[in-house]
Amino acid sequence: MVAPTPRPPEAAAAAHWDAHVHVFDAGAPTQPGHYRPAHHPIERIEALAAAHGVGRLVLVQPSVYGTDNGVMLQALAQRQGRHRGIAVVDPATGDAELDRMHALGVRGIRFNLVSPVGNGPRDLDVLAPRLRERGWHVQWYARPGDLEAIARWHARSGLGCVLDHLAGLHAELPESDPAWDAFARLAEAGAWVKLSGWYRLRAQAPYRALRAHVERVARRVPGRMVWGSDWPHTSFEEGRQPEYGSVWSPVVEVLGEAAAEAVRRNGAALYA
Repeated sequence: MVAPTPRPPEAAAAAHWDAHVHVFDAGAPTQPGHYRPAHHPIERIEALAAAHGVGRLVLVQPSVYGTDNGVMLQALAQRQGRHRGIAVVDPATGDAELDRMHALGVRGIRFNLVSPVGNGPRDLDVLAPRLRERGWHVQWYARPGDLEAIARWHARSGLGCVLDHLAGLHAELPESDPAWDAFARLAEAGAWVKLSGWYRLRAQAPYRALRAHVERVARRVPGRMVWGSDWPHTSFEEGRQPEYGSVWSPVVEVLGEAAAEAVRRNGAALYA
């Protein structure tokens, strides 16, 4: 069992971010042909994160809800500015609704190129001017082969870029794969990377197969990494999810205590 991280003073915990969690309402409608989530309200992840010294969360719209951001927005509204959100947005969404989302804490939109009910970037050009007006970024859940296209999209959009789950650079990816060159261009353009979703990257706990990749990514984006637990770990059956601390410990093991602490505070720069 992984012991909880010693809990820091309340002020320090308020500066520590978990930049990738999901909330679910078991009664909310979901996309057909996908998983049926269990009930995981905001209170549950707040308590778990707090036990590990984390006080700020980024709620990411899960693909199972499509463009209906209601569950996430309701959770943000309950906390009056404490947390942040990443939405999945229909290009027909009006400015008033985007402004309402922003007031609740939304700071970006997500494209999911991996999920069977994910959303592609066909709407990016339509949305880009409106996202720039609000200072929002684009978050990508993508495979290594997608990074080249993502680099091209961002070169013309002028929008900030955040790459989920180590940019998809999985443990079996050779060091010579062209995806690394595309990632390097994104890094040079200011992309951020989420140290998250280790088990989505062809690695098993304690995820040491990813160590070299994490080190390589860290050299490319120093100061532009955030950590996310990926709670409640939808890749796993209910009751078999990884313990919260087990997906944080790889960051400390690879980067060391001081650099890992900086990663956990970086959410303030990206989201606040």
